[in-house]
Parts: sequence; C-alpha cells; structure tokens
Amino acid sequence: MTSIFDASAMAALRKDLALDPYLIRGLRNRLLKRFLPDSVAIGDFPEPQRLVLHCLELHRRSDSEIDGATKLLFRTAAGMLIESVILRIASGRTTLCISSQVGCAAACDFCATGRMGIAQNLTTPQILDQVLQAGQILTSEQRRLHNIVFMGMGEPFHNEQNLYEVLEILTDVRQFERSPGSLLVSTVGIPEAMVRCARRFSRVNLALSLHSVNPEIRKAIIPLAVKYPLQDLKRAIAEVNRLQNVPLMIEYLMLENHNDSMNQAQELAAWVMGLNVHINLIPYNPIEDAPHLTGSAREVIENFSRTLKHAGLKVTTRHSLGADIAAACGQLVRDENRQRPQRT
Repeated sequence: MTSIFDASAMAALRKDLALDPYLIRGLRNRLLKRFLPDSVAIGDFPEPQRLVLHCLELHRRSDSEIDGATKLLFRTAAGMLIESVILRIASGRTTLCISSQVGCAAACDFCATGRMGIAQNLTTPQILDQVLQAGQILTSEQRRLHNIVFMGMGEPFHNEQNLYEVLEILTDVRQFERSPGSLLVSTVGIPEAMVRCARRFSRVNLALSLHSVNPEIRKAIIPLAVKYPLQDLKRAIAEVNRLQNVPLMIEYLMLENHNDSMNQAQELAAWVMGLNVHINLIPYNPIEDAPHLTGSAREVIENFSRTLKHAGLKVTTRHSLGADIAAACGQLVRDENRQRPQRT
C-alpha cells in the first residue's frame, strides 16, 4: 500500500505499474490541489487498491449553529482522537486550523489541550490528511481553502521534523502547491526552532503566543517560559525579522486581572518597539480546568488595543468562532483520549 503523500513510494509504484507520469500528476492535481472526492480522483488509476489516500478516520463532525465553524474529530490508527477546525470567515475566506500532536506537552495554564499532556507526535501523513479531508469538505460546498494555520492540538516545534516535511509537501508544486504566505505556524515560543523555521521557510508566517512581557506572569501561565526567557524570544524575533519580509504575529490572550491593564499594554508596546510584528488580541475561551482564569471585558480589550495603536503598532482583535462546539482556541481536547486504550 502506497501513501499518496510519499513521493518516492509513488514514484516506485509508477515504475512498478509502468504508468505514464501524467497519470500520477493528474491524480495529485485532482486530489491535493482541487480536493475532488476520492472516487473521482482515482477514477482512472489502474490499481486503486494499492493506494492509501487517508490515514485518519473522520469520527465526528460538529457544525456551529452561530457562525461558520466546523469541528472535525479524527481518529488515528492507534485509536487516539485529534481535532481540526474549519473557519468560514464572513468575508468569504476560509481558514483551516490543524493539529500537529495528540495533546500537548507545553501545559499552558489557559489551554484545555495542554491539560492532556502529550500522547504522541502526528506523522506527516496524519497532518496532511487533515488538510485533504477538510479541503474535500470545502470543495463539496463550492468553497476554496485559503489559509492553513498550525494552531490546533500540540506545539508544532515539538514535532519539528514532521512539521518541516509537511510544509515542504504543502508548498511543493507537484503536490498541494499552496502559497507559503497562506501558511502560519504558531508556537508558544521555542527561540531556536523559530529561527530554523524562518531560515528554511522564509515566506511561511510565524506566530508567537506571548501573552505577557512580565516574566513572572508569563511563567505562571506558560511553563515553558522558564526554559525560554523573554530576552531569548526577543532576540529570536529580531532574527526572524531579518530572515523574513513579513511581520511576525504576536498572539496575546486577554485575561482579566492577569495581563490586561493599561500599564501592561504600555509595557508590551515598549517590549516590541523596533520589531516588525503584528499584535493579535485574543478573547479568552474559558475551560473547566482553569476556573481561576476569566476573559477580559470587551471594553478592556478595546482600551488595550487603543493604547497599542497609539504607540504606532499594528493591532487586530480576533473574533473567535466555534465557541458553541468547543472549537475555539484552547478548547481542542477530548476527555475520551485520556480513557481510551491505544491500539497497536
């Protein structure tokens, strides 16, 4: 059985079956670029039973009743569940949020996924199949997939090798042929990996989950901050700026009485001064495991944003989608993962 995502294995299969290269090219174009249904994509392939198109089983789909979000719950061969989220923005554009791990070892205080710990890294085909199956859903709706963000379950740079393989395949003209500018990798802040990624993929966007420039506050909500202090992150951002021509996204979760005062807005503005960044303020989605955390009021977020803009910074406030289906950021977790025995 040959995975559609394995270029060398596909080349060997083509040679074994003495196939015209155009047949393989047509298969990839229909499946990975146009996201056509499986039956259409493999219609003229002589031995389709030798192909593996999907390594994930779509376990459940949940559609929001209040906005354009869809949560896709996938099951791996080991029996673990992961989530991807399709976001249909009111402007007509669509974004897919994908997972890079089952669970997450970063253990951020505000994140439901981090409460799981880490069960395993996702393989390259498992990450790519999220894109393929979501793309097929959108194609069935006569929609296009515009952006792909690594903001689902897991810290992408804890699965660095597979992440880079995925980025290579997504941007390969012979495979998905996605524009690098349509891809975004979000990290809790691993400085060396941020620089390595920017050096290798200079046009792929990066986002840093910063959330505070007060060392003690950041350590309290992001345990990895103990290992990667703020000064190291600042140096990494400067180096990423040198390697890339696009702003680095600063993600800032608005937490009441933690990081949302006007003084903290001024400290953030001072900290990023001289760096090429775009600050994205994120309303907090409460989780049961963190009852001590509350999201900032809308007025507080607006005042925080205004302070940053007055300092000359680029600022947007994210509009969260999918809250009613537990698809918003920080809610990608399933209790059954903790209980389900893994299958080999």
